[in-house]
Amino acid sequence: MQFLGLFQTIIRRQLATAAKSAGPKLTDVLIVGGGPAGLTLATAIKTSPILSGFKTTLVDSQNLTDRVAKFYDNPPEEFTNRVVSLTPKSKKFLTETLGVPLMNDRIQSYDGLYVIDGMTDARMALDQDGMLDMIEILNIQSSLLHRLNHLNLNEGSFEIKEEVKVTSIESSTKGDPTSWPIVTLSNGEQYKTRLLVGADGFNSPVKKFSGITTRGWPYDTFGMVATLKLNPLSPFAKLRGWQRFLKTGPIAHLPLPGDNATLVWSTKGNELSQLLIQLDPKVFSSLVNAAFILDDADLDYYYKILGENPNDSVTNESVIDDITQRINQVWDSLKNDSLIDERYPPQVIDIVDKTRARFPLKLSHADIYCSDRIALVGDAAHTTHPLAGQGLNMGQHDVEELTRALEKGTLRGLDIGSMLCLEPFWGECYPFNNVRLGMADKLHKIYGTNFTPVVQLRSLGLQLTDSLGPVKNLLINTLTAGSSK
Repeated sequence: MQFLGLFQTIIRRQLATAAKSAGPKLTDVLIVGGGPAGLTLATAIKTSPILSGFKTTLVDSQNLTDRVAKFYDNPPEEFTNRVVSLTPKSKKFLTETLGVPLMNDRIQSYDGLYVIDGMTDARMALDQDGMLDMIEILNIQSSLLHRLNHLNLNEGSFEIKEEVKVTSIESSTKGDPTSWPIVTLSNGEQYKTRLLVGADGFNSPVKKFSGITTRGWPYDTFGMVATLKLNPLSPFAKLRGWQRFLKTGPIAHLPLPGDNATLVWSTKGNELSQLLIQLDPKVFSSLVNAAFILDDADLDYYYKILGENPNDSVTNESVIDDITQRINQVWDSLKNDSLIDERYPPQVIDIVDKTRARFPLKLSHADIYCSDRIALVGDAAHTTHPLAGQGLNMGQHDVEELTRALEKGTLRGLDIGSMLCLEPFWGECYPFNNVRLGMADKLHKIYGTNFTPVVQLRSLGLQLTDSLGPVKNLLINTLTAGSSK
């Protein structure tokens, strides 16, 4: 076995050496990153009558054509935990402009968002039919791959290099940033490209090569996701999303088809998020219900005793019983309230196995989105707090505007890697994204404090916004718009 491993290593090195000696392959557009932004851009280029002639190469570290693409024809029975909000504008760009056949039976449209301040019980209802769609990221990725596959593109037009990473990027002419970049992959292959697009996330090698500065800060906050199973008998007036701002951070409960929902729960610091990940699923489900109904003092009590005995069955049963009793008391006090089913989300009865995951939250924004031969889209250009559900849609807007800029530049006879061609994309996207990044950051800070004067002011603002139709409509338009045009 050791000899076989040594033999394979030698072969890989020989292939890498041979690839380098053959010189770099030429491509017009090299996209690094096979997430929604990267795959959407590849699809946009290959479906554009103006851009489809450009040789396009996509590089990703995942096995896209096997693990991701197979999701389309053979999805799991349960919903996965990476779920995002899709605006009507973003959905229209995918399905109508690009002709992407999304898996509609795994998408859930909902008609508004109910926002609650957990410290004062101030409330706001953002109502709009078909306001947003909840969709799995794998649904988007696999549908895009399905579309690309059915375009029947040959290798001279489009190719995917998967399960490889970018090991280095350099200018083909040293000291000349306008020269074509040469990208070396972990399999030894090299590509020389007219335009290099970074759709490769916050730690983007493309962004690092470009020298573009990114500003922002970590939040010392973790986001946790999970797929929920709901009580089918729970009453609800309409299909909506729910968000409650707790002392420890916001929790959001958003609908999926059937008796399913997706959870995004943000908590300050490392300790509480670690506890929530480790808890027994039944206890965790009860805590989710408590987080939407009970007071912060109750939640603090549960966190304390569960933190002291996280795996104790007696403690777990005691917490579940206590939460059930307290929630029933709330239900009993509201039993004559005709709006009871509009005050709280459907009850959670379980979580789907292995869907709990957590990730650190941060704000980042690149100073510019392009330089000579370089364009940044999606998380390579910006990252945001998930509380406003804007991350994926900003990335889709980046791709739409970059495609538009490349089309206009091509029709004018411009080099697609020149700043003259790329600058309109940055000029359109930066202010659009900056508004949304600023909104999420300010909401995080305003609702991340329990300082009494701030709590009173934010609650007053929430109630005033709820009562002022034009202001509320402006907020809905900001959340649902996929373009500033």
